[in-house]
Amino acid sequence: MTERECYTKDWQRTNPDLVIHLPRWPGGKDEYADHLHVEYAANGDLLAIWTNGSAESSSDVYIVCARSTDEGKTWTQPHILKEPPAPGMIPGLAWPVFSKSGRIYIFYNQNLGIGEDASRWSGIIRCMVSDDDGHTWADGNVDIDWRHTKYDHPDPSVGCNCIVWQKPIRDAKDRVIAGLSRWSSRMVYPRPIGGNRYHADTGCELMRYDNIDDGPDPKDIKITWLPDEPGTIRVSPQIEPEASRGYSLAEEPGIALLPDGRLWMNMRTVTGRIWYTVSDDHGHSWRPPEVLRYRDNGAEVLHPKSPDPIYRTHDDQYLLFYHNHEGYLDGATGPWDMDARRPLCMTVGEFRPKAHQPLWFSDGKLLCDTQKVGVGVTGLFWLAMYSSYTERAGKRIHWYIDRKHFVLGRYITDEMLADMKAPV
Repeated sequence: MTERECYTKDWQRTNPDLVIHLPRWPGGKDEYADHLHVEYAANGDLLAIWTNGSAESSSDVYIVCARSTDEGKTWTQPHILKEPPAPGMIPGLAWPVFSKSGRIYIFYNQNLGIGEDASRWSGIIRCMVSDDDGHTWADGNVDIDWRHTKYDHPDPSVGCNCIVWQKPIRDAKDRVIAGLSRWSSRMVYPRPIGGNRYHADTGCELMRYDNIDDGPDPKDIKITWLPDEPGTIRVSPQIEPEASRGYSLAEEPGIALLPDGRLWMNMRTVTGRIWYTVSDDHGHSWRPPEVLRYRDNGAEVLHPKSPDPIYRTHDDQYLLFYHNHEGYLDGATGPWDMDARRPLCMTVGEFRPKAHQPLWFSDGKLLCDTQKVGVGVTGLFWLAMYSSYTERAGKRIHWYIDRKHFVLGRYITDEMLADMKAPV
């Protein structure tokens, strides 16, 4: 057995059906993989875009793309789209937008070497474009600034610390919209020192691409930043002394369009629960966030500080991926503990138009676990779902990265969903 075969033999632990990419060897340049986005190009090929590197936030992070012509059964070797323009000035955490014009845009964070706390992700937005279904890419030759808010460094030359973590969706007016997290400057909210309970002040926002379906030059893209009043989607960490000082931890918004045209958002927090909010004006304003429950007045949906993506299916069900516990598991010390990011469970949501909480959810179902077995030099055993979802011809696929290592896919079958019914 070769070193690579020995290293990668654990990729089957989460029972995937499809494999996009496996790292070449421990400690290699592609050991770390994150923020996976898979989507169909106009010609029917699947494109997978993600961030690679030797380790998370390392100085060698880069962006890659792979292609499948057979519904994800086989994939090309990842093609490097963007590498650091200078040592440490990394590009990463890219997200695609597929325009109705046929043009594909890939936006990404570009660090400029200016930022706080040695953050690799603070900076500006840059983009690449393709007019041939992703076979070739060109630089957009434009720097796009994040919206500057009262939560950012007072010196505008210090880049904002924002991340888009999921594929954009379309709102009720068929406009492309993406959710983002904003980490506040320590000049506004000094970073607390709390060991494993450490967190920085964060809130959720959105960006809407108003004219991207026309296929504009990147410099002509029009972006509306939402909500109109930044800082209105925040959740207290419920940890002192930060809670009494007005800190928030609300991150990585999962957004979905409801059948009545409203927008739904759920987010990770550090309270041991998922929180959610709803907008009835296309994202311009939002209800005060609340703890997510399985139904109105029902049990709370438990979840530590970890991604909780939600995806709307073609038959108007909502697949929510989460850990189904509040953070005290197998030695994890609470909802703030990254080691609480397992196992992976799924619940199915259904629309309840007259309910206060418009999505009600089934009991959770265990999908997979790592059994706390780490891989690679970093030894990660997390199932942090920086994942993606596609559906075509009745075939639902959840695309995910196991332990920030193995880039995989799993079918979500009718049989899996048959007994997952939300309360009536």
